[in-house]
Amino acid sequence: MSSRDLILGRLRAALGEPRPAPAEVTRGYRPAGAVAADLDLFVDRLTDYRATVHRCAAADVARVVDEVLGGRQVVVPGGLPRHWLPEGIDVLADDDDLPTERVAAADGVVTAAAVAVAETGTIVLDGGPDQGRRIITLLPDVHVCVLRADQVVATVPDALGRVDPRRPLTWISGPSATSDIELNRVEGVHGPRNLHVVIVS
Repeated sequence: MSSRDLILGRLRAALGEPRPAPAEVTRGYRPAGAVAADLDLFVDRLTDYRATVHRCAAADVARVVDEVLGGRQVVVPGGLPRHWLPEGIDVLADDDDLPTERVAAADGVVTAAAVAVAETGTIVLDGGPDQGRRIITLLPDVHVCVLRADQVVATVPDALGRVDPRRPLTWISGPSATSDIELNRVEGVHGPRNLHVVIVS
């Protein structure tokens, strides 16, 4: 008898006879739709993560983008609504072949979002036409993300019900940050140092 057989034999003896699987698996988590979305909670979570939140009407999105990135060079995905961009902004349209160096040299990026989670303060991008490739939201220093208030859901199960798991999902909870062993926070290591979330009412 090998050592492997001996160890496995002892494990089988200790565990006893296998128990049948339960007929129905109990699920202790809250299902989608159990709680209404709380927009104020979402804003609190974003603020706690050191993101900057702007709440405005649809007609004021360009003004907010101008306040954050006016006069600077920004990358925008091909399907982003152009009326969100102010006049005095230098736009680099990302058409899937914009070189990495040009994306990295841009001052910021403006995107939409697929959905957002109030409970965790998380924004989800799915690479849609108004969100673009993942790389454009990771390299520039400033990310301005515009989302409608009705895109904010209460919980992660609610968000999962709104996205296609086959798409490239990026879950963003505040600006990119990491901490070393002494808990010194460093921002901008794996993505933008500054996240501005524009919530359109």
